[in-house]
Amino acid sequence: MQKIKIKKILKKKNKTPIICLTAYSKKIAQIADKYCDIILVGDSLAMVLYGMKTTRDIKIDTMMLHGKAVKSSTKKSLVVFDMPYKTYTNKFIAYKNAKKIMKFTKCDAIKLEGGKKITNIIKYLTEKGIPVMGHVGLLPQTSTKFKVKGKNLFQKKQILEDAIAVSNSGVFAIIIECVIENLAKKITKSISVPTIGIGASKHCDGQILVTDDMLGLSNFFPKFVKQYSNLSNTIEKCIKNYVKDVKKRRFPFMENVYK
Repeated sequence: MQKIKIKKILKKKNKTPIICLTAYSKKIAQIADKYCDIILVGDSLAMVLYGMKTTRDIKIDTMMLHGKAVKSSTKKSLVVFDMPYKTYTNKFIAYKNAKKIMKFTKCDAIKLEGGKKITNIIKYLTEKGIPVMGHVGLLPQTSTKFKVKGKNLFQKKQILEDAIAVSNSGVFAIIIECVIENLAKKITKSISVPTIGIGASKHCDGQILVTDDMLGLSNFFPKFVKQYSNLSNTIEKCIKNYVKDVKKRRFPFMENVYK
């Protein structure tokens, strides 16, 4: 199984769809690694695993433990680490934290949210040899309202300019989140690096979803998520059967007992 490099991701632009999912644990990472080009250790784990209200609540040290688990469980996929809120407030803090992340987790790249305001940080990191993925459109770390972006001319202009600026600053790919279809299409055509959509149409060069959302584990059902399973129901059914067996003293079975 050949390791996917950033050069391969870049070559997929306008050619082959880029497959991305999130992972926060060993088992999910092992499964996703068989099929994904990119695995994101997303700060969405704040809500998905820890029940926090926003991604802003997760701390870097907590995320690094998950990053290390995911990276050590993958062989093929490019593993990207989502830098948490306020860990890249300027280029020097960003570099200090990115270096710490890369050293501890051994991840292949980091991801930053933002547009023109953070291009100096992106340039500084890439010049220091740290690969960066960008993120424009809806920015969960700083947004107060989780609504579709790009519906008015001001937003369209701003997000397009942000995407172009971030692309020119040295990122190898950009996530576009929750923007209208024609804007995602225009961004994808306007920049030289691959775009990866989440709620941003099929016109992007790739797609990403939070794995727990598409498996029906998170009870989060935005329009852009296709639910491929309902594991919550499956897990509940298993637990109910276990409880029934214990109460009726059917478990442990003979094959579960040491003689």
